[in-house]
This record gives sequence, C-alpha cells and structure tokens, in this order.
Amino acid sequence: MTGNLNPRRPLWAIRGSLDRSTHWLIACSGLLLALLAWWLASTGGAIDPVFLPTPPLVLNSAWEWLHDGDLLGDVAISVYRVVAGFLLSAVLALPLGVLVGTYAPVKALFEPLTDFIRYMPAAAFIPLVMLWVGIDEGAKIAIIFIGTFFQMLLMIAEDVRRVPMEQIEAAQTMGADRDEIVMRVIMPSAKPAILDTLRVTMGWAWTYLVVAELVAANSGLGFAVLKAQRFLQTDKIFAGIILIGLFGLATDQCFRWAHRRSFPWLYRR
Repeated sequence: MTGNLNPRRPLWAIRGSLDRSTHWLIACSGLLLALLAWWLASTGGAIDPVFLPTPPLVLNSAWEWLHDGDLLGDVAISVYRVVAGFLLSAVLALPLGVLVGTYAPVKALFEPLTDFIRYMPAAAFIPLVMLWVGIDEGAKIAIIFIGTFFQMLLMIAEDVRRVPMEQIEAAQTMGADRDEIVMRVIMPSAKPAILDTLRVTMGWAWTYLVVAELVAANSGLGFAVLKAQRFLQTDKIFAGIILIGLFGLATDQCFRWAHRRSFPWLYRR
C-alpha cells in the first residue's frame, strides 16, 4: 500500500523543498562560510588592508560612522530615494504593463521602445537628468526610476501574458466582457507573479543607489561610499556596501513574507 509512504521528497530532489529549520541552517552556513573566507583572506597577511580590510576594521568603521558621522541620516535619505524611485516606477509600470500584456496594439506601441531604452545604462542619463530635473532630490529619484521602470514594465507584461488562455476563454464563454476579464481573471491570476516581479525590481532599485547619488549628493550611503573612495578608506567602503546589501536583503524578505501571506496556497505541499 502507498498510504504509509513518507510524503517528504529527498533532499536533492529536482525542485524539491526543505523544511524551515533545514533551510535556515544551510542559509546561515553559506553566510558564515563567506565571512570565514573573508576573514582568512584579510588576516593572512598576503593582502594589504588598503585593498581588503579585516571584518573588525569594517565593524569599527561602521561604529565610528554611527557615532562620529551621520549614519542614521545617510540611511534615512538613501531609503527615501530608493523607495520613492521604486514607487514611482510601480505606479506607472503596473497599469501600463497590464495593458501591454493584454492588448496587442498597446504591446506593439510600447514594447519595442521599452526594449530599446532598457539597454541604455542609467548612468548615461545623469547629464540629461541634471539638465531636465536639476540637482536636488528629484534627480536622484529619477535615476532610480530610469533604472527600474523599463525592466519592471516588461516583466509585468510577461507576467500577464503567462495567464492561461483557457481561463480567459472560459470567462468569455460565460459572457464576461473585456473589463471583467482583466479585473476578475487576468489580474487575480497574475498577482503572485507581479508581486515577485516587484520584489526583484526593488533589488535593482537598491543597486542603482550609488549611481543615483553621483548627482550632486552630499548625503546617503552611496555618497559615503564614493567619498570614502577618494581617501582610500576601504573599510568604510566595505561598511557602506554591506549596509546597502543588508537593507536590500531586508526589503527582499519583506516582499517574500508578503507573498507567502497573500498567496498561501502556493506554498502548500
């Protein structure tokens, strides 16, 4: 009889799953191995601390930044810039992406242009942004917007296109009009993928922070990293990069939590 077999899949099964404790054990092991490799490489004496500072030096730099500098202010302004640029992208990309993924004329109008622009590096737009927007906070937000909007638009359109045609045809058979199909069939079916797209593009928003703070900034985590570069303060550069990574990881985990809470049926085994 098969009823008594263990339903758990093997650890190395293709597209297998892990229980929570095993997942976190392996995840923490990976982080600790990376930290150990860094520690050994930086303390062995073969590499000058100017090029690779030790973890204690980086921690000390972050501590001094907190007490003698303005770390909290830098964090606050950087978070504001990232969130503002991301939200502006999402407000515009969500409805437009749904239209591009749903209607062929809208796709023909916007997708080639979007494909063209998304390959242009955001840093190349800095001179134009400074001319058009100025050098205040709007310029930093605009760079993050440029770096995320076009990718987000295409990914949302693709999420919408992956909705099974059978669902749409079934709704048409029952007499649903176009608006009802979009709001009651396409959107509910695409929501999990769209939220995952927002999670991924939020990560890109954090990666564009340093580029955004090239625009006449005098505060922020990215600005502090660039300033430290001029004085070969490698320990502060590491501290800034690690902080950006930690905040990016935190927002990523928030999106994952929201995804699990919003669509729990996707995680049932």
